[in-house]
Amino acid sequence: MPIATVNPATGETLRTYEAMGDEEIERRLQLAEATFRTYRTTSFEERARLMHRAAGLLEEDREEIGKVITTEMGKPVKQARAEAAKCAKAMRWYADHAAGLLADEEPAEADVKDSGASRALVRYRPLGPVLAVMPWNFPLWQVIRFAAPALMAGNVGLLKHASNVPQTALYLEDLFHRAGFPEGCFQTLLVGSAAVDDILRDERVRAATLTGSEPAGRAVASTAGEMVKKTVLELGGSDPFVVMPSADLDRAAQVAVNARTQNTGQSCIAAKRFIVHADVYDAFVQRFTEGMRALKVGDPLDEDTEVGPLSSERGRDDLVELVDDAVRGGATVLCGGERPEGPGWYYPPTVLTGITREMRIHREEAFGPVATVYRADDLDEAVLIANDTDFGLSSNVWTRDDADVDRFVRDLEAGSVYVNGMTASHPAFPFGGVKRSGYGRELSGHGIREFCNITTVWHGA
Repeated sequence: MPIATVNPATGETLRTYEAMGDEEIERRLQLAEATFRTYRTTSFEERARLMHRAAGLLEEDREEIGKVITTEMGKPVKQARAEAAKCAKAMRWYADHAAGLLADEEPAEADVKDSGASRALVRYRPLGPVLAVMPWNFPLWQVIRFAAPALMAGNVGLLKHASNVPQTALYLEDLFHRAGFPEGCFQTLLVGSAAVDDILRDERVRAATLTGSEPAGRAVASTAGEMVKKTVLELGGSDPFVVMPSADLDRAAQVAVNARTQNTGQSCIAAKRFIVHADVYDAFVQRFTEGMRALKVGDPLDEDTEVGPLSSERGRDDLVELVDDAVRGGATVLCGGERPEGPGWYYPPTVLTGITREMRIHREEAFGPVATVYRADDLDEAVLIANDTDFGLSSNVWTRDDADVDRFVRDLEAGSVYVNGMTASHPAFPFGGVKRSGYGRELSGHGIREFCNITTVWHGA
């Protein structure tokens, strides 16, 4: 795949970039290693000062970088600006909390004495250069939620971004440079996917994090395992959105529309499978379908647009194939379901019912504004349908019954359970999945400690 900005709204190639050669990659690896030796000794206060500065610059740039994001991957421009603001918030959160999250920990006095020590503590130390392989769908947020904790912990970052967002990738390197971080603290590697394996094998790279597809995750995990390097993986999702009889149906349907179509439905944590109790099935589906049908699809630079184009022609083709396969298998299309004519990679908000286990869309992640709706006769069946997937990233449950909540929290196979609300990431809460959605956690204290050397320090009597 070429490294290029291709406008998804028109299909026009706007800018192309040459991939970095071996000499430039080597120079940047040397710089990362050299910078880490000194940056690791900086104080939390100094790191926080720099991170606050970067957050302020990002906020100042949000109009400009928002348009760049929209032009590169098609996100409605209001959502692009909101993404920039969210990143600044996370950067400030880590700037303010990193010192406390990584403070030395002292074991219980009785355990220290039992070990024969006069004193013992646990200290969190940085690992070194960390390679981040990041996707295009949230081209700022996916990177910042790695970079902010990694840099605050004293690590340095190497970014291999998706090949269709090169301008955003270069902006991120420049952002940290303008904020005053030492040269080499955060570097963008303009390379194709084929270069990742050699970079990860380099002994100067100490760990890796990847957000992306399951095949990409398998490849990175395999190489990292061979080289005995720590990895964090956030892969696909096919999140359930369960609606029970006691739910506020108007609110649930309204949130469901946003949960399925935010970022034009191109989100791992978007609700994709809507599992509705038989008692409220018809009422919910009517509300939900009306909401999906009413969304404005159009130019993502238009302030009123709610659903823009998909990021690539291949992405739209994949979505068309999933929908067509379901229809051939007997699914009913309540709205959408047809590829529009004209330029750009648009696809309408679509609602499908009558889904069976034999259909591809039941097993595979639909990365676009297509919702599948299931009828469940009772809570037990709702849980079974929700867990009938290889993924386990997040989940949504709509009920005002405490017994329902307890059961779903206990039994849903997912990294998060959101009750009466839409899944969202926040810097204070751990984020990640189970099953084929990956392993490890980002954000919160759990995320900043993923790339630390957790060190026991023991003093003799």
